[in-house]
Amino acid sequence: MVDATKKQRRVPDWLNSPLWYSPDSNHHRHHASPTVYVDIVEEEDPPIPHPVPPPPTIAVREGRDASDEGASTSSVPSAEDVARNAQLFVELSKKVVNMREVRRLVSMGVPDGASVRPTLWKLLLGYLPTDRGSWPTELAKKRSQYRHLKEELLISPSEVLRRLEKLNFSNNEPKCESRGPLPRSEVTRGEHPLSLWKSSIWNKFFQDTDILEQIERDVLRTHPDLPFFAADSPFSKSNREALRRILIIFTKLNPGIKYVQGMNEILAPLFYVFRNDADEENLGHVEADTFFCFVELFSRFRDNFCQQLDDSAVGVRSAITKLSQLLREHDEELWRHLEFTCKINPQFYAFRWITLLLTREFDFSDCLHIWDALLSDSEGLQETLFRICCAMLILIRRRLLAGDFTSNLKLLQNYPATNISHLLYVANKLRTHPS
Repeated sequence: MVDATKKQRRVPDWLNSPLWYSPDSNHHRHHASPTVYVDIVEEEDPPIPHPVPPPPTIAVREGRDASDEGASTSSVPSAEDVARNAQLFVELSKKVVNMREVRRLVSMGVPDGASVRPTLWKLLLGYLPTDRGSWPTELAKKRSQYRHLKEELLISPSEVLRRLEKLNFSNNEPKCESRGPLPRSEVTRGEHPLSLWKSSIWNKFFQDTDILEQIERDVLRTHPDLPFFAADSPFSKSNREALRRILIIFTKLNPGIKYVQGMNEILAPLFYVFRNDADEENLGHVEADTFFCFVELFSRFRDNFCQQLDDSAVGVRSAITKLSQLLREHDEELWRHLEFTCKINPQFYAFRWITLLLTREFDFSDCLHIWDALLSDSEGLQETLFRICCAMLILIRRRLLAGDFTSNLKLLQNYPATNISHLLYVANKLRTHPS
């Protein structure tokens, strides 16, 4: 009897409200039930943010076909969205941006179709400084740096050798009697295509071939349902080429991690947002801006991709354990059911959730709203991600508690449609309502 009482206390009262249960499968993703708002008022909780509008309209600029970009007809923005958009514009217009206020506004949701999201993400990722006066200088420096990286890292060994030969020829031109091919004895180990010498540029080139082929395959598989990435138009092909170049450069600059499958999924939202910037000047440097923001974003959870750290205190298994502990703290009944009754290892579903930042679990437009929350939360990306993942479990707790190993694993690996504003609200409640 004592054990039962103790166990019951592990489930907070606020979890027993119908508010936390996901709607039926035929319930539209963005439409919350009216009773939700009533429950909130009765419990004296903060109001749920306005339901997420339809996916954002992608501006169709000269020379592009709307069908290539997956453009949609924009609905009339709500008064709340207009007001929040105006507030964001005011903050971004200040000489020194108040990041605390920006984080607060972004955490409430960036309106769909708002032209400020690219700038907000660059600020939240530290790519832009808070001093607006220094933006032109900082952007010019970074974009020049990326241009040099492309020139250095995206050339073939044959081109390297051609440049070296040209340099040597110009330096030794007075002494040269012939311009024919070099004798075999004069071809160094580093210059021969069949060389196995470790420092040979050809040997390194062939070692990288497998990684480059993996990048190519993954880029081609990036969001096949979105014409923005997957169509056969010149616009979509140029987008895929940009993703490929960014990943190749990142891989060559990070030999300790190299390329890990799934990096393309994390890169895609950044590129998509920056590619739809309303600022024409920024559109000319989308690739450079995306690269540096990807580097910054990846640095915040790179340990999850480092295989050597998998079993350490900072590796991906440790991250999954933290999520499991968070669920136990807020809903021990559900935690026990999943791990002991159903014997579902959290790695079976949480590995993808955590490593890919939920990009594979929701519609692409919904992911952008989730990323707004991930990037703006002052507690940090990982902690916010854990709370959102925990909220995902709580929202479907009734179905999970009624399910067995097979049905629950299928449900967790194919997460049902959910109101994203509702999900983020529950995640925030987990911060303020520990059991």
